[in-house]
Amino acid sequence: MKKSLVALAALAVAGVASAQSSVTLFGVVDASISGYSNTARDNRATVFPNAFGIPVYLNQGSVKTSRRELANSAYNSSRLGFRGTEDLGGGLAASFWLEAPIKNDDGSEGVATFARRSTVSLSGGFGEIRLGRDYTPTFWNDTVFDPFGTNGVGTNLISTANGTFGAFGTPATSVGSITNVGSSNYVRASNTVGYFLPPNLGGFYGQVQYGFAEKTKYSSGIYTPDVANSQRQGRYIGGRFGYANGPLDVALAYGSSTVGDNYYAGTTTKVNTLNLGASYDFGPVKLFGELSKAKNKIDYEVTPLAGGRPDVDLTGYLLGVTVPVGAGLIRASWSHVKYDYNLPFNPFAVNNADPKANKIALGYVHNLSKRTALYATIARVSNKNGAGLTVGGPSFYNNTAGAFTPKSSTGYDFGIRHAF
Repeated sequence: MKKSLVALAALAVAGVASAQSSVTLFGVVDASISGYSNTARDNRATVFPNAFGIPVYLNQGSVKTSRRELANSAYNSSRLGFRGTEDLGGGLAASFWLEAPIKNDDGSEGVATFARRSTVSLSGGFGEIRLGRDYTPTFWNDTVFDPFGTNGVGTNLISTANGTFGAFGTPATSVGSITNVGSSNYVRASNTVGYFLPPNLGGFYGQVQYGFAEKTKYSSGIYTPDVANSQRQGRYIGGRFGYANGPLDVALAYGSSTVGDNYYAGTTTKVNTLNLGASYDFGPVKLFGELSKAKNKIDYEVTPLAGGRPDVDLTGYLLGVTVPVGAGLIRASWSHVKYDYNLPFNPFAVNNADPKANKIALGYVHNLSKRTALYATIARVSNKNGAGLTVGGPSFYNNTAGAFTPKSSTGYDFGIRHAF
């Protein structure tokens, strides 16, 4: 009986496999020795005992938090995936893509979740319709036009800052290897319907994407629960259009993510992102660049008399270069971000300047083969006016009195990447 069941199962699997034009197992295993060092400093001046009644204060200097670890995904994100395509005839094809993040440094995360990508699609001469969890259009510009591909300590500040700028909800604690996917629509969005232009448009390409909030609606609206973020939070809409021909690649992207709402207060909080990226390959060198503008804004059904909360702007710039050297590749980038809270000028404020940060990164990749590479990257972030961006690792130190201000963050990656 058991043998019969096994035989039937084998026939079923063979039937499924034969119906597919192709089924591929693929992945990346990336491991690195990485180090991080983040320094916070007490900017308050020492005040000695005096006769003017000014409180005595002793400057506490600086505190460095550092960590060294065996990490993963410092060059390419470690992953394990399955993809397949069935030829339906007449130029029509059905495809699936299931891609899981893996933590090969300790084995704690794997195919228990396909949080990187989980889509099914139908494609043909009209383009492609894709359903599921996928990259957002605006993130594509961050990673395609970054010499470091938004991986490791070299990740550009535009990506680092925007990753938390549009966070929403209270993320549940991950259980075991289950990745939380409900706290941001910046890198990826869930529950999406996407459309991609066909690839035969003379170098022009593009996509649009809509992500459902999947919230319960009540009719009549008076029955809607008085609970914040229960009606629209999580919704996403975006698009990206570009042109790639020969050495030139340029793309413009826009995305809007609903990060909060309050039905009875009549407010909706959105993060709108617009970015423009480009690269040009001269042969000896390849140049990269990106301009980014994000706005965290509250839409009021009835604007408060005081005008409501001002918008918060996040502006970013990126310049990068790669230089082929034999079997290797030199990578370098500079990125800058600035926050603008649009607050009225206060001459009595101790520090009324907008937070900002700069980052420089330098790296080298040596290809042992088409699938295996050794790499090294170093990077440094300089924070000003209270910005607190890092290259990774531990948080900046601060005490209960809030005396310390984030300053610099440095890090390195030395690793190996193998793709299959």
